[in-house]
Amino acid sequence: MDVSPAKVQSDASEVGRPVHPGGFLAGEAGKSDHLKAGRIVDFPVSVVLPAGGTGERTGLQTPKQFCSFLGRPLISFTIQTFERVSWIQNIVVVVAKENMDMMMDIIQRFQHKKVQVIPGGSTRHRSICNGVMALGEEERSADDKPKVVIVHDAVRPFVEEDFLHKIAVAAKEQGAAGATRPLVSTVIATTSEGYLDHSLERAKYRASEMPQGFTYDVIHQAYQRCTESDLEFGTECLHLALQYCGTNAKLIEGPPTLWKVTYKRDLAAAESIIKEMLSQSTCLLTGESTPGVRSADVFQKAFGALDMKLDVIPDLMGDNARYLLKAWNFIQVSFHSSCLSEVEDILVALDATNQALLHPPVVIWVSFTALLKDKWLP
Repeated sequence: MDVSPAKVQSDASEVGRPVHPGGFLAGEAGKSDHLKAGRIVDFPVSVVLPAGGTGERTGLQTPKQFCSFLGRPLISFTIQTFERVSWIQNIVVVVAKENMDMMMDIIQRFQHKKVQVIPGGSTRHRSICNGVMALGEEERSADDKPKVVIVHDAVRPFVEEDFLHKIAVAAKEQGAAGATRPLVSTVIATTSEGYLDHSLERAKYRASEMPQGFTYDVIHQAYQRCTESDLEFGTECLHLALQYCGTNAKLIEGPPTLWKVTYKRDLAAAESIIKEMLSQSTCLLTGESTPGVRSADVFQKAFGALDMKLDVIPDLMGDNARYLLKAWNFIQVSFHSSCLSEVEDILVALDATNQALLHPPVVIWVSFTALLKDKWLP
């Protein structure tokens, strides 16, 4: 784990992952209509990522969102999480003015396609406000303005599409929605002299988490109507929606993966999770033949023994195309072909995703002869 600022310039002497993620990863707009299967949201959704933190609580000179994992800054992992969601149309990243150039270099180096970078304010609320206002700029057409805005932290990279879907739909229906988690510790109030005043009943309270979603009108009006004190000292967007728009947010309990990288120890935990995700996300393509289907049982037993997840599908057509956006490793099983045409089809499909993938995926071709097929398969 590298906790220095993310390296964004090419270095011919650097050993390890190449600066460019790979030739077939760039993609072109308009190629991936077949990827629109799955949980589709039929209204425009935008994301605001406040990323102006200074890293004070990590005790590092480098803000945590720019700390590097596996050759890539943390914020790039978070951006990529949202770019992989086909129904999110754009992402506004709000950074401190002094980090604008660094952020633009990251966008260019890792080929992020949906991102607009704007300068932040002196506080969290001021930065989010800047992001919301950027979504409503006059030069944007009516079609470009979102129906729902999702606000998320740049240092929470592990949010799943299914949960984003729940937040977006609830926000559209209720005006606002937010993630919660059970409190881990009891909250107490103290006197000015440092003595216990009272404690809260933990079962009645929840920790407010990200992501949070709002209709654009609600979050825009909330920031237009709030006070300077709110902008300077407040931290809760759902509270602004309630206080200034009368919008009572729908609260949705989120998964444990919503945790935020806050302290130095969290950086190591995040790196470990990222490595595990990259190594364990595997998709087996069996084809429609009986031997291919039978081979799935053998592969699943082998992967299960290693506590690794294996998704089994016949091919990447139709609804199965969504696996191009969630798997890092592909195994193509072949019983009738001795050429690499099936592997080439996978590479073409990956090229058509138009996604800024974190790392080049691994494609493995397993070809069985008739003799080996009869001996190896049950």
